[in-house]
Amino acid sequence: MEDFDVVVLGAGAAGMMCAIEAGKRGRSVLVIDHAKAPGEKIRISGGGRCNFTNINAAPANFLSANPKFCVSALRRYRPSDFIALVNKHGVAFHEKTLGQLFCDGSARQIIEMLLTEMDQAGAVLRLSTEIKAVRRDGDGFRVDLSNGPVSCRSVVVATGGKSIPKMGATGLGYELAQQFGLKIVETRPALVPLTFEVKTLDRLAPLSGVALDAVVSSGKTRFREAMLFTHRGLSGPSILQISSYWREGGEISVDMTPGVDMFATLKAARTATPKRALSTVLAEHLPKRLAQLIAEDAGAYGNMADCSDVLLRGVAATVNAWTFKPVGSEGYRTAEVTLGGVDTDDLDSRTMQAKAVPGLYFIGEVVDVTGWLGGYNFQWAWASGWCAGQAA
Repeated sequence: MEDFDVVVLGAGAAGMMCAIEAGKRGRSVLVIDHAKAPGEKIRISGGGRCNFTNINAAPANFLSANPKFCVSALRRYRPSDFIALVNKHGVAFHEKTLGQLFCDGSARQIIEMLLTEMDQAGAVLRLSTEIKAVRRDGDGFRVDLSNGPVSCRSVVVATGGKSIPKMGATGLGYELAQQFGLKIVETRPALVPLTFEVKTLDRLAPLSGVALDAVVSSGKTRFREAMLFTHRGLSGPSILQISSYWREGGEISVDMTPGVDMFATLKAARTATPKRALSTVLAEHLPKRLAQLIAEDAGAYGNMADCSDVLLRGVAATVNAWTFKPVGSEGYRTAEVTLGGVDTDDLDSRTMQAKAVPGLYFIGEVVDVTGWLGGYNFQWAWASGWCAGQAA
């Protein structure tokens, strides 16, 4: 039976980072993945250009049952540390918006960078390999694989969450956690498009493909980014962000003209240009199809002069505070990440080691730490992987 110091389950962002750091410490490392290629979520991220970190990443940008858990890792391995690694390998990148960093070229450059670092650290990568079982074996572990068993001192679970199953996502990490007595915070799709019921979809069908800048709110949480109408409901960055906070039965409010008091604007237009149509005035601030639909729903078929204050207030409320209840989300099929996961109460925040199971570590998306859209989840993967690599 082959023997290693560390076996990393999962060749994604967190797993490869952990393997690199453990290898640098002189540990013998084996990385296992059932996929045919490493870093598949890295490859498809950021439209193929990998939004590999966010320069503004801080604990406030992450959701967890214990918001303080991520503080140690994020402080010890910062965006500047990963940027230094990217620069070392000559990967060109740019800031898009809101601190998001993307490769100028392909996301494959990040994967190749990590593979090069793993190779230099002496880590062994085995792909197309199924994980059959993990069990205690003396002071270490036995990992049964599709090509035979291996033994090790430490096992690092970096198997990710349930999001995007077509990329090979499974619930293996949660199963292993429960097998060893760790608790699981209920999981749900996050950073995911939201859906409408059929009647609303039929009414909004003409808007499919329409995008606009909006402030989207759920409770006290709000995001200002693009919003997109789809044939199933709503998507776009602002909707993906708020989906992590929304719960079934809850309302979402949308301001479709941030910073513009639409009632005051419409009243002024009625005085200045009374012969214009309401839809024409709205189209100066909203996409044309959306402006027409709002005017039609309000029953405003005449000129601005024919619009009462009551009608204009109703239209302004639709524009500045459109409130609705989604019926659900598109689920793990399109969710970028999984909310919830291995309970952080059972993990050491400095090392990611299970408190009750020496030598067992959980990192990345499988842990109950979920970042905002925009490179934050990659930064958690790098940071948590780095921390485990210093200890495993």
